[in-house]
Amino acid sequence: MVRTFMLMAAMTAFVGFIGLLLAGEAGLIIALAIAAGMNFFAYWNSDKAILRMHGARPVDQGSAPELWEMTASMARRAGIPMPALYIIETEQPNAFATGRNPQNAAVAVTRGLLRHMSREEVAGVVAHELAHIKNRDTLTMTITATLAGAVSMLANFAMFFGGDRDRPLGMIGTIAMMILAPLAAAMVQMAISRVREYEADAEGAAICGNPEWLASALNKLGVLSGRIDNIAAERNPATAHMFIVNPLHMQVVDGLFATHPPVEKRIAELRKLGRAPMRPARRRQARGGPWG
Repeated sequence: MVRTFMLMAAMTAFVGFIGLLLAGEAGLIIALAIAAGMNFFAYWNSDKAILRMHGARPVDQGSAPELWEMTASMARRAGIPMPALYIIETEQPNAFATGRNPQNAAVAVTRGLLRHMSREEVAGVVAHELAHIKNRDTLTMTITATLAGAVSMLANFAMFFGGDRDRPLGMIGTIAMMILAPLAAAMVQMAISRVREYEADAEGAAICGNPEWLASALNKLGVLSGRIDNIAAERNPATAHMFIVNPLHMQVVDGLFATHPPVEKRIAELRKLGRAPMRPARRRQARGGPWG
């Protein structure tokens, strides 16, 4: 939680600094007001908004018993409350987690994930999402996405803030910042997301008890997500970083602007875990697999 608030403070300060450079004191005030409002909305409502964007349908023990029991078992092993479960009716195999804390969290999996993956591979994917919840990554990634959006909003309206005397960088500098500031914010957001994916892979492998399950799932996901459309994700590209693999197969970009680490590198790291002895805490957690 401390790390999340430090990130929020740092990103809010970044938004304020961009506002100051774009339009002086007036820009600073407007930027901080926008950041505060968007942070408040993101904290309380972003999970519901994201689930609505993707048409996620809630399921329970009666409507999806195997998925529910698998998730409940691994949530107990992870030491977190059982999250709400949702299914997204798209054929692309994928999944994401959302929610402001482990007590108010949700895991959404696509119909394609359940159709194309084995039981063990589904367990690996769900364990990865539970790791995001346990590490509070869902809030962290939502906040960074929201504040990156605030920077883009400021850049779009920068020319309307005050006159030339209010722009510390002058007209040319302001135009340059309108282009560069959203890119810088996006790079920060994507860098944070990529780091969190590696950590969730490692923690997820411990939760499900076998790194190979998640590695095998990622291998299939890397192929199938590039072949099968996810229409809702294409319409809402700002949510792409929340999925276990990039759902935007028409907009896959490696390097600085990639929302996820390369699947091949993630698989390699998981297989290193499979060959290495687990730390004692993780060894105890992994014993028995997700079904006892």
